[in-house]
Amino acid sequence: MTIRLRTRTAVITLTALALLATPTVTAHALPGPPATPAASAAALELPRPTGPYAVGAEVLHLTDHTRTDAWVPASGDRELMVSMHYPARPGGGSGPAPYMSTEEARLLLAHRGLDGIVPAGVVSSTSTHARTDARAARGRFPLVLLSPGFGTPRTTLTSLAEDLASRGFVVASVDHAYESTGTAFPGGRMLTCAACDAAEAAPDEAAERDVLKAVSTGRADDLTFVLDRLTGPRPAWERSRMIDRRRVAAAGHSIGGSAAASTMLADSRVDAGINMDGTFFDPVPRSGIGARPFLMLGTDAGHSPGSADGSWDEGWQHLDGWKRWLTVKDSGHFTFTDIPELGEQLGLPVDPAATLSGDRSTRITRDYVAAFLDLHLRGREQPLLDGPAPNHPEVVLQHP
Repeated sequence: MTIRLRTRTAVITLTALALLATPTVTAHALPGPPATPAASAAALELPRPTGPYAVGAEVLHLTDHTRTDAWVPASGDRELMVSMHYPARPGGGSGPAPYMSTEEARLLLAHRGLDGIVPAGVVSSTSTHARTDARAARGRFPLVLLSPGFGTPRTTLTSLAEDLASRGFVVASVDHAYESTGTAFPGGRMLTCAACDAAEAAPDEAAERDVLKAVSTGRADDLTFVLDRLTGPRPAWERSRMIDRRRVAAAGHSIGGSAAASTMLADSRVDAGINMDGTFFDPVPRSGIGARPFLMLGTDAGHSPGSADGSWDEGWQHLDGWKRWLTVKDSGHFTFTDIPELGEQLGLPVDPAATLSGDRSTRITRDYVAAFLDLHLRGREQPLLDGPAPNHPEVVLQHP
């Protein structure tokens, strides 16, 4: 079976997940049914958070009644599912937070022809370290808005979200309706990736980029709405008082990184942004983003989507505040997500071009994202961001 994939985002997504399941899969061909499902008895676990706080988790369903969904207008108002991870007091809570539902895992695997290779229950039952409805820690904490890659659910950033919460950040990870392989919504609804279908149906590359730009700017509207609902006069989250609304960042992986920049352009309340290996489908304008700090964290120069298509070079030139362009040797597009860790636990390869271990992938992502946020939301000096670090020899400071 052959799949037509024009966008680099889609090709990388398929390649990473296909290779996670079997070493014989290419980006354009799905495997036949294997003799035995891989790692059917495996028990997966996310890496433990490294900060001093316990971690709480809660899921919110938000509806923006001022906007009709762009991908499926007949569905009505724009809806979002948001996972809140927050600093918590030790003990308490009603149990470990689930990773994802079995049906969400099944759709994620089936979309890439992997449902016969990795059982959905293995992925959905991945152990997390957050406790549902745990008591919030005392104090007020910076807020980080997280947006995932195109076609992938917010759960792929859970390890990063848990770690940031353990270090004293409130994290809101957003699933944007109709932009993932499958996201569960209230009422037993499972929304699939209509936006992916729109990108694939585009008649040419220019039209496809227009769709992806619309994804980036639409997500900016989503994140602005989430910020409104978390910090406004009638907040949607009962623990909203623990958020310091004067300290806010937007970050994302792949197209979610583009959305972070789009959000900064649209909303002056966002103080800092991070793009983890994503093309700037919504280009950074010549006027910049208001002299606010921005981190570009990606794969080896020339191999990341943004480097390959020139959007990072252009974005770098236009960024007008504090900025860093960091690349990670031996990494791949999904280095900055949960996938390398889970792939290793399954005993399966992730990407032959990405030889960085799951442990190193996690440590680097967590440490550099946290260092950037500590510097710009807390004012704590971070030498890690200024040059070579003995503990992270894989990270290279680029000077375009």
